[in-house]
Amino acid sequence: MSGTDKIKIGIVGYGNLGRGVELAIRQNTDMELVAVFTRREPSDLRIRTTGVQVHKYSDMKSFIGKIDVMVLCGGSATDLATQTPEIAKMFNTIDSFDTHAKIPQYFALVNESATASKHTSIISVGWDPGMFSINRLYSNCILPGGKDYTFWGPGVSQGHSDAIRRIKGVKNAKQYTIPVESAVEKVRKGDNPEFTTRQKHTRLCFVVAEKGADLSVIEREIKTMPNYFDEYDTTVNFISEEVFQKEHSGMPHGGFVIRSGATGENGEHKHIIEYSLKLDSNPEFTSCVLLAYARAAYKLAGASQFGAKTVFDIAPALLSPLTGEEIRKKLL
Repeated sequence: MSGTDKIKIGIVGYGNLGRGVELAIRQNTDMELVAVFTRREPSDLRIRTTGVQVHKYSDMKSFIGKIDVMVLCGGSATDLATQTPEIAKMFNTIDSFDTHAKIPQYFALVNESATASKHTSIISVGWDPGMFSINRLYSNCILPGGKDYTFWGPGVSQGHSDAIRRIKGVKNAKQYTIPVESAVEKVRKGDNPEFTTRQKHTRLCFVVAEKGADLSVIEREIKTMPNYFDEYDTTVNFISEEVFQKEHSGMPHGGFVIRSGATGENGEHKHIIEYSLKLDSNPEFTSCVLLAYARAAYKLAGASQFGAKTVFDIAPALLSPLTGEEIRKKLL
């Protein structure tokens, strides 16, 4: 990329994450937004970037060769599993697929499409999976004798909230993930406790139901949803639209990854590695991570390194707009 060229970005989906990506592009001076694609009526959307148009999802093909990286902002529950393999046939892609249990299967699908079409697709980018994943890997390598603990929250999970909103009869919803404080304290003491999924977090849901919806059915569907709620103590609160807008309009989140390990002749020296995030806006922070990896995808595609990748495969220097010399001087 020359000093005047910019990485041309497309956004697929214009919800909280898509809006966050649009804002984040302004902070990345080596990037420019080319187009936004939506399954809604394009004329109904008002984006913030002057001179950039919103297009129908089906119009994407006409932008082949005009967009360097597509940032996919759909949900993991129903969107990305079908969208990403399809779009990877036409463009380099970045996504935030976050259903951990299904990542191996998802990787294989995307890898097949991207490899065949000679594109680069970095999947499951964000802070978990993403930044937390990297820290789990680093700490496992550094302290092979130890245990990993990941705590999320307190805060709003975009993926879980989206999954609730897909349930019939739900008008709006937010889901808060809450760490169990007693569990956190045991880990930080270096006790290396064993936890079930239920013992580490609780889930708190606030739901606005459609008029006439069966609340008991909605609650049962939430609490029994595989990969999202079935293994947790989950509380469902039904509230009005007015209360929802007043008390649950924000998108805070965060969490921490801890590895507790020991070294020495008999493991007498204990060590704790902890990485934490405190986020005012989950989607805006995730958007910033997506764009850093969009830069990496652009560089990898330019070097003909095609196929699906994860954050584990990306050298840190590829995320930066700085040269290697600048990185070594400023950050090493």
